[in-house]
Amino acid sequence: MELINIIAIIISISSAFSYINYRFIKLPTTIGVLIIAIICSLILIAISSLGYIQFENSAELVISNIDFDQTLMHGMLSFLLFAGALHVNIDDLAKQKWVIISLASIGLVFSTFLIGSFTWIIFNLLNVDLDYIYCLVFGALISPTDPIAVLGILKKAGIPKSLETKVVGESLFNDGIGIVVFLVLIEIAFSGHKFDLSSVLVLFLSETVGGAVFGFVIGWIVYKLLKTVDNYHVEILMTLALVMGGYTLAIYLHLSGPIAIVVAGLLIGNRGRILAMSDKTRDNLDTFWELIDEILNVILFVLIGLEILIISFSINYIYASLLIIPVILFSRFITVFIPVTILKYLRDFSPNAIKIMTWGALRGGISVALALSIPAGTEREIIVSITYIVVVFSIIVQGLTISRLT
Repeated sequence: MELINIIAIIISISSAFSYINYRFIKLPTTIGVLIIAIICSLILIAISSLGYIQFENSAELVISNIDFDQTLMHGMLSFLLFAGALHVNIDDLAKQKWVIISLASIGLVFSTFLIGSFTWIIFNLLNVDLDYIYCLVFGALISPTDPIAVLGILKKAGIPKSLETKVVGESLFNDGIGIVVFLVLIEIAFSGHKFDLSSVLVLFLSETVGGAVFGFVIGWIVYKLLKTVDNYHVEILMTLALVMGGYTLAIYLHLSGPIAIVVAGLLIGNRGRILAMSDKTRDNLDTFWELIDEILNVILFVLIGLEILIISFSINYIYASLLIIPVILFSRFITVFIPVTILKYLRDFSPNAIKIMTWGALRGGISVALALSIPAGTEREIIVSITYIVVVFSIIVQGLTISRLT
């Protein structure tokens, strides 16, 4: 099937699901369309299994033609990260830097090993054959909080601003570290190479620090160019070039594209919006990127819901997922509790900060994309199935109830 036809089908489905949610269900858009997509997918599977109408295969064909990993990680992600970073106040972010740094680095690595170890124990209890290294791979891809899911849902949750900055700031920056840990573990799992600390450190520095420096440089160049023009058509086009060209070039240079775009977005969203844009440009830029953010979020969550058509499940995988979900929440609690307990002597924290930061750590499309990027095999099938169940639980259950903790 041609790409333009697939895009037309997905956009049409996304539009229909958004309308149904807005008119009848009235949930937050991303959660609503995800639920509708899952229900429709299950109905297709049920009808097909009963032998009434065989259009499940056609639906599977459309979904299987969409490379979720490429679509999100090398397509939609850069736009969504830039749109999110554009409206984050850098001064607020700086005030929360130690919490964000600890959660997005040490906390993420600790969570990877904690989740991986408990997952290995659970799999052994259920007689699911998965080596420890693959359990760590799962821990690495499920530990990062997803900026797309977090930004889309926390906007309407009504949590205190300082707490929102902590959660959103962490989610924007922990992608790079999470992806590096994931890539290292994948390399060890599938190549048999032993752990080499020096190589890991070089990879970490080149990806994260290099990505941040690169993002600052390209953001600064575009900021300087924005100051020389006063035409919102041209200026919006320049931000598009920054996102698409900057992300592509960062990946080509083996730097962290997500971190580069986040840093560039923070620079344009703070210094650029204040010093390089007229009120008219600022209003049009905000409207444009908010629209991009809303449209791509809806499409992404529809795709997540439809992915159930091509994912294999077994009863053991479902049992394992139900046991792993509390493990993930417990690991998150530990990684939040330790830094908050230490730092509360240096600064004030909002009431229920630990609860909200634990329950509000949503997993989303990035975890699914990383799972789908694992080379084909039994290990991939197990990890993809469990990741999908965890992500759906996170978005629907945690996403719908986070406001009750405020």
